Amino acid sequence: MKIGFLHSLIRKDEKFLLDEFRKRDNIQLEMIDDRKLIFNLGQDRFDVDVVVERSINHSRALHALTLFESVGIPCVNPSKVALTCGDKLLTSKALNEHKVPQPPVSIAFTEDSAIEAIENMGYPVVIKPAVGSWGRLLAKVNDRDAAEALLEHKAILGSYHHSIFYIQKYIEKRGRDIRSFVVGDQCIAAIYRTSEHWITNTARGGQATKCVVTDEIAGISLAAAKAVGGGVVAMDLFETDQGLQVNEVNYTMEFKNSIDTTGVNIPALIADYVIAKGRGEV
Repeated sequence: MKIGFLHSLIRKDEKFLLDEFRKRDNIQLEMIDDRKLIFNLGQDRFDVDVVVERSINHSRALHALTLFESVGIPCVNPSKVALTCGDKLLTSKALNEHKVPQPPVSIAFTEDSAIEAIENMGYPVVIKPAVGSWGRLLAKVNDRDAAEALLEHKAILGSYHHSIFYIQKYIEKRGRDIRSFVVGDQCIAAIYRTSEHWITNTARGGQATKCVVTDEIAGISLAAAKAVGGGVVAMDLFETDQGLQVNEVNYTMEFKNSIDTTGVNIPALIADYVIAKGRGEV
């Protein structure tokens, strides 16, 4: 089997995954650098059985997956999953349609309607870019003055993505949240991410510790994965008085800080899933 490895930079996550593929018999790797990749519509013939996507850039990943699929190559994850998970609005829509618990969300398209939505929801709220990752450009808004200033800055200085106001009710996390990992039909592991800051992403300094995968964690994680299309995804979960809620779903998940923490060989399980996808078994 030949696996196309779609990538940008080769980070620790990618190195771990590549090592797992190389341990397996009868597996060839075709490295596909998205910075050099050229598609020729109607002429392309790619000599790979499956593509695993590890790009950093969402737009490149989404369009490359779409084009690989257009010539019949299965991808992990599929373009539909990348499209949904890469846009928080579409993720929230999918979770809502599948009745997966999540914090209250409002969407607005102008500064005035955003202020109205925020005040109807009640302070504090979190305003996020619809497209973004690693906890960047999030803003916790505690009052109307802050809301007006932030919305004006986003409207004037922001790109197209910042002209859509994604507003989420702030959830008091008590210093931590949960990152859970799903591969296929299993929730394979979970970690707590702890920080004194309200943003607990490990990319922003959050500390990872092991979290036992309870029935509740597995249930909501698998439900969220199914809602966005399944595959290899990671969920950010909030612990609330009403039970767990899904904050976000990530389709090019990072796992380097979670292998030793959980004792689970996450890249090995991803590699197994990709190979099974290439064989048409999943």
